Amino acid sequence: MLSSRQPNVIVFLTDQQRHDTTGVHGCELGLTPNFDRMAQEGTHVAKSFTCQPVCAPARACLQTGKYATQTGVWRNGYEPDPELPTLAHYFNDAGYHTGYIGKWHLASTAYQGPVPPELQGGYQTWLGANLLEFVSDAFDTRLWDQDGKEQRLPGYRVDAVTDAAIRHVHQRSESKQPFFLFISQLEPHHQNSRDDYPAPRGYEAEYSTSKMPPDLRVGHGTAVKHWPGYCGMVKRLDESLGRLLDALESLDLTDNTIVLFSSDHGNHFKTRNAEYKRSCHDASIRVPTALQGPGFDGGGRINRLVSLVDLPPTLLNAAGIQVPETMEGQSILPLLRSSKVAWPEEIFVQISESQTGRAVRTQRWKYSVRCPDLDDGNQPVSQPTAEIYMDDCLYDLKADPWELTNLIGYTSHAEVVRVMRERLTRRMVAIGEPAPTFVDAPATAPYEHVVTREETNA
Repeated sequence: MLSSRQPNVIVFLTDQQRHDTTGVHGCELGLTPNFDRMAQEGTHVAKSFTCQPVCAPARACLQTGKYATQTGVWRNGYEPDPELPTLAHYFNDAGYHTGYIGKWHLASTAYQGPVPPELQGGYQTWLGANLLEFVSDAFDTRLWDQDGKEQRLPGYRVDAVTDAAIRHVHQRSESKQPFFLFISQLEPHHQNSRDDYPAPRGYEAEYSTSKMPPDLRVGHGTAVKHWPGYCGMVKRLDESLGRLLDALESLDLTDNTIVLFSSDHGNHFKTRNAEYKRSCHDASIRVPTALQGPGFDGGGRINRLVSLVDLPPTLLNAAGIQVPETMEGQSILPLLRSSKVAWPEEIFVQISESQTGRAVRTQRWKYSVRCPDLDDGNQPVSQPTAEIYMDDCLYDLKADPWELTNLIGYTSHAEVVRVMRERLTRRMVAIGEPAPTFVDAPATAPYEHVVTREETNA
C-alpha cells in the first residue's frame, strides 16, 4: 500500500486531434492556451506519435504498453487479451483507486453503450460507453456506470465528460488514497451518424475563415467543410482541460497530481485515403502530448521521438511503480535528467483496416510499406501481419514536412530505402512479427543528387 504522498495521476485523452492544432506547434488560432501553458511550464513531448492510427488499437496500446498486434486489438472491434494487465491493474496493485470516464472502445462491437464489468479493464470506478460516437451526440451524452446503469449527462459532450471527471476528483480528494483517473473524450472525433464535427454553439462560425495547415489546403478531402467545426471542438476541449486544472488548484491537488494530455491519433480529413486516419502521415500519427506535476514541472521540451507505448511506463515510473519488462516502451523521465540517455532513433507504426501496413519514422525520414494482397472485393486485405510488403511511401521530412512529395521509387533515394528497411525489419521482428520480404516500387530517376548512407542517419 502506498502512502498518501504518492502522486495522483490523471490522463486527459482526446480522440483524433492533430498536433498542429496547438499553439506550441505553431497554430495561430489560439485554440489551446491551457495545453500550451501546460507544455511550457511542465514537459512538452514535442515529437509524440501514436503507434497505431485508429481508435481501438491505439487505446489498447495505451492501456497495456504493448503494440497492437501483441494486445490482440490490431483493428477496431476486437478485445484485448484478457491475460494482459492494464494500467488500472498496475495502479490497483500499487494501492491506488482507479477510475475511468468516457469512451472505451475496447469491447467488441456487440457492446455499443454499457460495457460488462469483466471488460472494464480492471478500473474500480466506471462511467463510460464502448462506442460513445454511436450512442451519444454533441448535446446528448449517455454513459453507463460499472453496474450498467445509464447516466444521461447535461451540456455539450466535452463538458459533460469533464464535469463527471471533476466530480470524481472532488470525491477522491476527500480520501487519503491516491487515485488514477483516465478521462477519455470523444472530441474532436467526427459524429459518425452524420459525418460531421458538431462544435458548441457559435464556435464553428468563429473559425469559418481560419487558415488550414498546408497538407489540408492542397488535399482533396473534407477539410474545407469540416475544419471550422473541428477547431471549435479543439477549443472547447482546451477550455475543459483548463477547468480540470482549475479544479485541481481549488482542491489543493496541483502539486501532487501528474496530468498527461495526449490523443490516440490524428486526422487527415480524407486527404490521404477514403476516411480520416489509418495512414503513415504525420497528420494521422503525430499527436499533442504534454505532462505536468511531480517529476515533470519545468521539464522543458523533449525533442526525441516518443511513441504512445512510451506513455504507460512513463506514468508508472513517475508514480514510483516498477515498470514491467513486458512493456515495449520506456519511460521518458530519464530524458529529463540527461541528454545522453540511449533512446531509439525511430518510432514504429502499425497500420490496419485501410491496409495492412507498417512504417518507421526518424527525425528526417519516413518509410512505409503495405501488403499488396487484395480480397474478393478487390480491396486491401485486412489482417494482423503479412510476410510480403510493397514499398508505399518515402518522405524527406526536412525538405518536405507536410509530406506532399512521395519519393518512393526514386533511384536517388535507394540507399534511404535500404536503411529504413533495416530499421523496419528490426522493429517488426523485435515484437514477434515475421521478417518481411519487400517488393520494390517501380523505379524513377527525376533527381540528380543521390542521397548517401550518411544522410539517411539524420
